[in-house]
Formats: sequence, C-alpha cells, structure tokens
Amino acid sequence: MTTAAAHPDQTRAGGPAPRVPRLGGLNPTLVRIEVLRVARNARTLAFAVVMPVAIYFAFGGSGGLGRQAVGRGNVAAYSMISMALYGAMTVAVMTAASVSVERAQGWSRQLRLTPLRPQAYVAVKAFTALLTSLLPVVAVNAVGLLSGATMPSDVWVLSMLLEWFGAAVLAAFGLFMGYLLPTENSMQFLGLGLALMAFAGGVFYPFYLMDPILQEVARFTPMWGPSMVAHAVLLGDAFDWVWALNICAWLAVFATGAGLMFRRDTRRV
Repeated sequence: MTTAAAHPDQTRAGGPAPRVPRLGGLNPTLVRIEVLRVARNARTLAFAVVMPVAIYFAFGGSGGLGRQAVGRGNVAAYSMISMALYGAMTVAVMTAASVSVERAQGWSRQLRLTPLRPQAYVAVKAFTALLTSLLPVVAVNAVGLLSGATMPSDVWVLSMLLEWFGAAVLAAFGLFMGYLLPTENSMQFLGLGLALMAFAGGVFYPFYLMDPILQEVARFTPMWGPSMVAHAVLLGDAFDWVWALNICAWLAVFATGAGLMFRRDTRRV
C-alpha cells in the first residue's frame, strides 16, 4: 500500500506557521527571469516578429492597395493594426499556454515545494504574456511606418496601446487552454483555433465587408471586440459599448475557466 506524500506545510503541523512571502512570492526578479527565459527562445521571437510582419506584407499592406485612403489613414495602416493585434494575441496565448509544458515536466509539483503561492505563479505567467506581446506590436508598427502606412500620430499611439490591450483577453485564453489541454495537443489546437477565431472575428479582413450573417456570428467571437476597438480610432468610428461587453464577457469566461482549471491542477500535485 502506498501513502500520499505529505505537503511541506503539513510536515510543519504543530510547529511554527510557515512564512508567507510578500505578494505570495510575486516580485520583479521572478518576472525578469521569466521574461528572459521566454526571450531566449529563438522560436518564440521568430514567431512573435516574423509571422505577423510576413502576413502584413502578404495581405498587401505595402502595395498599391495599401496607399488607398481609409478613415484617418490608409489601407496599409488598417492592415498594420490587424496584423499587430493578431501577432500580439498569438504570442500572448503561446506564452501563457506554456504552463501545459511545465505541468508535464513536473514544474508545478516543484513549485509546490517553494514558498511561491500558486496565484503568484499564474500572475507572473499572465504578466509575462502581456510583456512578450509587445514584440509583434512594435515590430509590425515599425515595418508599417517604413512601408507606407500613414495615420495621425495620436491615432498611431492610441492604436498601438489598444493592440496591446487586446492581447490581455487572449492571455487569459492561453492560461485556460494551458491547464485544460494535454501537452501533446495544446499547441496544435491553439494554432488552428487562433486562426479560425481571427477569421471569424474580422481581424484578417474588414468586418464591414463581411456577409451580414457572418457579421452576426462575429459579434459573439473573442477577437471581435478587441479588433473593433483597435480599428475604430483609425476609421473614426464612435465607441460602441457592445465592443466593451464582448471584451469583458470573454475575459471573464477565460479568466474563470483558467481559475477553475488551475485549482483542479493544484489539487493533484
């Protein structure tokens, strides 16, 4: 008969209460180490920078079509916002979903032997995902600036912030999937799932050119709200609270799902 290994906290029963680190162990050093660990991964950097830039050129961002006027800028600027948003979301998901690999390697079990609180570990993952998602935002906007994308400077700065903000919704999705899916399937599922969500949400082509039926479907997809908000500053559209409702609803769904899966996972280790 086997017995379950005692948790370190349990071995201290009857002794002094274990010291709980400030903020559960969340600190700048831990965040810096996690960010550097992601930055050292050449495949992640290539995926973060090369892919969205390549798609930007593939969608004609720098061609003759790109110079046509749209809203307060041109078509190249519209394509640049789309690809920066998609790149930021993709990198945020991939970074957050890396928890599935660490679970398989036993890293979650190792962390349970340290003073680091599980909630702090999840917060570090989410924060790292957001920091990493800045890479495609900066890269695509720099390429757009050099290849003919035009729009007022204030619109440019605001659109970059909104592209980055949109990644927050998908970072929560990445954590959810990282705890839900088995390691061997997570990356394949996420790659296909993100592309489908981008098409369904109107990220790859203008929402207003979609079929009316597809427009109705798009309103219920996770990327629709962030895409509409990011493009609205270029198009000059008035803010619609339905966009905010879409963002808040999906963020709540993914964050709740990640929390539930996280609790299930930590009960096992």
